[in-house]
Amino acid sequence: MKKRLRLLSLGTAVSLLWSSIAFAMEIVPPNPLSPGVYAESGAADAGLPSADSQPGGAGITEVPTGGAGTGNPSKQDPAAGSLPAQDPGTGNPPTQDPAAGNPSVQDPAAGNTPAGETNTGNTENTPTDAEQESTPQPSALEGTVFAGSVKIAAPAVAAEGAVLLNANTGQIIFEKNARTPFYPASITKVMTALLTVENCNLSDVVTFSRTATTNLESGAVTISLTEGDQLTVKDSLYALLLKSANEVANGLAEHMGGTIDNFANMMNVRAAQLGCTGTHFANPNGLNNAAHLTTPYDMALIARAAYANPIISQISTTTAYQMPATKLGAAKTITMGHKMLYPTDSRYYPGMVGGKTGYTSKAGNTLVTCVEQNGVRLVVVVMKASGTHYTDTKALLDYGFALAANGEI
Repeated sequence: MKKRLRLLSLGTAVSLLWSSIAFAMEIVPPNPLSPGVYAESGAADAGLPSADSQPGGAGITEVPTGGAGTGNPSKQDPAAGSLPAQDPGTGNPPTQDPAAGNPSVQDPAAGNTPAGETNTGNTENTPTDAEQESTPQPSALEGTVFAGSVKIAAPAVAAEGAVLLNANTGQIIFEKNARTPFYPASITKVMTALLTVENCNLSDVVTFSRTATTNLESGAVTISLTEGDQLTVKDSLYALLLKSANEVANGLAEHMGGTIDNFANMMNVRAAQLGCTGTHFANPNGLNNAAHLTTPYDMALIARAAYANPIISQISTTTAYQMPATKLGAAKTITMGHKMLYPTDSRYYPGMVGGKTGYTSKAGNTLVTCVEQNGVRLVVVVMKASGTHYTDTKALLDYGFALAANGEI
């Protein structure tokens, strides 16, 4: 009897032992590398290897596309409409940040971070101070004003209005009444030339009307054209920019706009496209008109665009040109009015890209000048000057290039 009881007790013990083993196998905790475990606990173990550090992903279950079976599906990116790849530690390859070229890092407190979503609280992919300093900064914005230099004094400008513009960046380096409207006189013709090269072929022929050749104030500069005279657009541009011929401006305006009024509208539309806000043109030549006004800054924007055109720049840096014969005269040579182009002149300035003079009784002296040295291109506009237009321009150019040499612009 006692022997039976011992055998029964032994059998019961063995049975209980196998039951316990079976039960224990059912409640084994999940693999600590399984998806979602540390996201839910709110703490990550830095000593645990990430999923992609396991050779061949051993011991880690690959999750099908869509996140099924992870136990902690990734957040969906509403913009993408699909589930992003999981981050390290989740059992899936890390999400790649296309902009940074580095794998995104999982936020342990938040779970899986979808691609393109900012991962606050995790600075591993945040650029260091050194990296931020080495990142190229954008160039000066259009219209921003140079704050001034502690090493190089700004010049004194006698003209009533002036601006010095960095043509590379659009930054205003110096200004004096730069947004005040003045009469521009013949620097108006820079806009006329710009519209001409944008709307005509150089070989086009301009036929000059009676209106174009007679609608001029007394003393206006001309090349003595009369009704019926014809010039190519190329010859007209040389007469316009070198001699500042006013009837040529009228003829080009009629050739493009049909009438001078229509062309003035074209000028104003183009000025607005260039960012001009204080400009109203009433004619193509700049002869006195109470409604014909622009600002030094607006004129600098126009000149910047015009002298970026190689045709205008080439013509504007020519000191002499042979004009064909006309009804009233034989062929003749015309010369450039801007004195900074002549190496033998005391006002010569190296690096000229283009320029235009102007004068009327109401406008006074006006001058547009574009110069490039060592890759830095500057535009100077001087308005309402009384004989100081060249000295003011030189002083501003010297100032701008000194700032450039000093690395300040």
